[in-house]
Amino acid sequence: MPSTPPPSNPFSLPPIPSLPSPSGSRPRASIGSTFSFNPSQFMDSYYDANASTFSQRMPSALDPNRSILASSPARSSPNPNPKRKNKLSTGRQTKLGLGGGSRHPLANDTTDVFHDSEDDADDEEESYEWGTVDRMRLWRHDALMQHLYDTAAFWGDKILSWTSDPNDAFWLAQTYFMTHQYARAHRLLTRPFPISPPKKPFGDALTSSKPQATQTGLLFPNAATSTPAQPDVNGKGKSRESIANFLLGPSAGEGQPAGVPRLPVGTAGLVEVPEPLLDNTSRLVDMSLACRYLAAQCMVRSGKWPEAMELIGEANPFRGSAKSGPAIANTDGGIKIEASMCYLRGLLMLKLNRADQAKTCFMEALALDVKCADAFSQLVNAEMLIPDEEWDFIQGLSYSTQTPDDAEFVQLIYTSRLRKDKHRVEHALTRARLVDDFGLGDNPDVLFSFADALYTDFRWAECYAVTSRIIGLTAMHVPTIPLHIACMYHLNHLHSKLFLLAHEMVDREPENALSWYAVGVWYLSSGKWSQARSYLSKTTLMDPRFAPAWAAFGHTFAMEAEHDHAVTAYSTCARIFVGSHLPLLFIGMEQIMLSNFRLADEALGAASALCESDPLLCNERGVMAFNHGDYQKAANLFQEAIDRAQVTQSSQQTWAITYMNLGTCFRKLKKLDEAVKVYNKVLEYDPRHSTALGFLGMVYHMKGELDPAIVKYHEALSVDPINNNILELLNTALETSGSRAGLEIRYAQIRAGLHGKWERGDPQYRSRMAAAAAAERDRRARGGDAMQE
Repeated sequence: MPSTPPPSNPFSLPPIPSLPSPSGSRPRASIGSTFSFNPSQFMDSYYDANASTFSQRMPSALDPNRSILASSPARSSPNPNPKRKNKLSTGRQTKLGLGGGSRHPLANDTTDVFHDSEDDADDEEESYEWGTVDRMRLWRHDALMQHLYDTAAFWGDKILSWTSDPNDAFWLAQTYFMTHQYARAHRLLTRPFPISPPKKPFGDALTSSKPQATQTGLLFPNAATSTPAQPDVNGKGKSRESIANFLLGPSAGEGQPAGVPRLPVGTAGLVEVPEPLLDNTSRLVDMSLACRYLAAQCMVRSGKWPEAMELIGEANPFRGSAKSGPAIANTDGGIKIEASMCYLRGLLMLKLNRADQAKTCFMEALALDVKCADAFSQLVNAEMLIPDEEWDFIQGLSYSTQTPDDAEFVQLIYTSRLRKDKHRVEHALTRARLVDDFGLGDNPDVLFSFADALYTDFRWAECYAVTSRIIGLTAMHVPTIPLHIACMYHLNHLHSKLFLLAHEMVDREPENALSWYAVGVWYLSSGKWSQARSYLSKTTLMDPRFAPAWAAFGHTFAMEAEHDHAVTAYSTCARIFVGSHLPLLFIGMEQIMLSNFRLADEALGAASALCESDPLLCNERGVMAFNHGDYQKAANLFQEAIDRAQVTQSSQQTWAITYMNLGTCFRKLKKLDEAVKVYNKVLEYDPRHSTALGFLGMVYHMKGELDPAIVKYHEALSVDPINNNILELLNTALETSGSRAGLEIRYAQIRAGLHGKWERGDPQYRSRMAAAAAAERDRRARGGDAMQE
C-alpha cells in the first residue's frame, strides 16, 4: 500500500533579538566574534525586546524554569515528522522490535532542548512510517544507552549533516561530552546553525515519495528551489551528481541544480557567516540555555574556568525577573536549568578560590529547585554553613511549592543529612519516619544518617557496624568512607582491617583520593608519621577540598611536636570547612602547646560558637581556664566534658586525661578528698597510669598521710622510673617520715624518763612540757602549709 506523505510541518524556532558585537564599534560579521558573549547582556536583550518581536519568538528555549525533561528518551519530539501510515507490517514490527501499531519511543526523539511548539500534538495519534533519519536516531539512542559512544557519535554526525536540526546537534554534543571530547562539543555548540531548520531532512528523501522539488533546503529557507533531485538507486547519472552538489556545494556545471550554500571556514577554525545570512543563523548557545549550560560544562572539564564563567556569568541573569524565584514552580516537573547553572557557577567559584560566592551560588541553586541534590551535597559535605544557619536554610526551602506531591519526603531526606550536634530529637524522628513510613531502612543515605549520629556521640563501635553494612551494600559510598576509616582508627582492634581495606581500595580505585586517604590513616594509626604525611599529602593534591585529609595531615605534625606546621594544616582545613568546629579546636590545642594563650582563646571561642556539645572542646576550654587561674571554672568545664562523654563507646582510657585535669583542679581548690576519688577513678580505667599514681601520692602527702604517699610514689616510679618530679617528692616524703620517726622516739624516751617527775607534780616540768607541745604543733602546722604550696 503506497504511503501518503505527511503534511508540511517545519521545525520553526522564532529568531532571537539581534546581539551587538562585544566591541560595539562594528556590526557582527562573524558568529565567532560573540564567543565572549555575556549572559547578562543576553538576558537583557531577551527581556527588553519589543512586544511585537517577543510575540513572534518562542521563549521556552530560554525559560529558566524549564528543565531538559522534554528531551527525555521516553518523550519523543514530533519534529521532524517522518512519513505516516495506518499500520506497520508484521515483518517491519518484528524487525524493529515493536508490537501492535506502537512506535519505538526513541526513534524520533530529537532531544527538543529548544522546546518546539506543540501545534503538532494531534499528529502523534497516527502511526508512523519510519524514514532513514528515524532509524538512525533509534541507533543513536540505543548506542547511548549501551555506552557505545563512538557508534552514537558516528550516526549522530550523519543525522546532523542531513537535518541541520539544533536538537540533533545538541545530542551529538552530548555524545562528544560523554567521550571527553570537550573541545569538539564546544565547537559544535558555538558554531552557527539556521534559526529555521529544514521542513524535511535530506535523509527522509531516500524513502519519501514526495517530489524533491517541493522539499525545503538544508540550511536556509531561501534554498528551497535548489534541493537535490530524486536520487537514483543505482547511483548513476545526473542524480548521483546532484547528491554530490547537495553535499559539496553549488555545481560548476550549467543546468545542474545548485547545492546548499556552505559556510566558509575562517581563521582559527571559526565559521564566518556572510553578512546577508546573519539574520537567519545563530549559535546554539545563543538559542538555548541547555546548550549554553553544556558548553560551559565543556569549558569546566577543559580547565578553562574563566571562559566557562564568561558563558554563564558571575551572577544569575534571571534573578529578579518575573520567571525566576523559589516561589515559581517548574513548568515541566523536572529540574530547573536555572538551578543547574547556579550550581555550575558555584563550582567555578570554588575553582577560582571564591568560597563565599560559591556558597551563595549553591544556596541559590537549592532555593530555586529543591531537587538539585548536587548543590545540597556541596553545602552539607563541605560544611559551608554553620549548624544553625544550615538547619534554618534547609527547613525554610519551598518544598510544597516546587514539589507539592513529594515535599515531605524531600524535606525528610535532606534533614537526615544535616549535622547531628543539635536538634537531636528532630533527627531521631526524621530517621524513624524514613524507615517506618517510606521503607528506607536499608538505604545507604538513611543508614549514613544513623552512622553520623553515632559518630557524633563517639559511639564508634556501633557506628562501625552501620558503616560496614553500608560498605556491603555499596562498595564506595563517598560520605560513609571517612566515617568508616575514622572508626577503624579509633578502635585499636580494627587496625588490621584498616590495613586490608586500604589495600583493597587502592587496588580497586587508585585514582580516588579516598583510597590514599585510607593508606595515610593506617600509617597514622601505626605511629609512622612521615609515611602517613606522604600519603595524606598525595590525597590533598588529588582533592584539595577533602578536609579530613587536611586534618589528618595536621595530626602528623602535631604528633611530632611540629606545632607551627600543624597550625598551618589546620588553618587550611578551617578555610575549607568554614562551618566545622573541629579545625578551630585543633588550632586552639596547638596554640596551647605553643603557650599562645590569646590565640588559643580566640580559636576555642570560635569553635565553641559553632558547637558547644563536644566533650573534647569542653576539656580544652577547661585547660585554658586552668591556665588563667580560674580553677573553679576549669573544674566545672572538666566535669561537663566527663558528663557529655558518658555516652561514648570509646575506650575509657581516652577520657583519663579529663579526669586527671579535674583531680588537679580539686587539688588546687584544697578539695583533697574529691581529688582522691577522681584519681582513683583514673586508676580503675588504667591501674598503671603513672601520672595518676604520682598525683594521688601528692594528695596523700598534702594530707599528712606519708605512708600511703610513699607507697604511691613507689608505684608511680615502677611504671615511670625516670620521673624526676616523683623522685624528688619521694625523697621529701622519706626525709619527713624519717625525721618525724626520730623525733617520736626521742619524745617517747623523754616522756618515759620524766614520767616520775610528772607524777610528783613538778610545776617547772609541767610548764616546759606545755611549751614544747605548743612548739611542736606550730612546727607541724608550718610544715603542712609548705607542703600544700
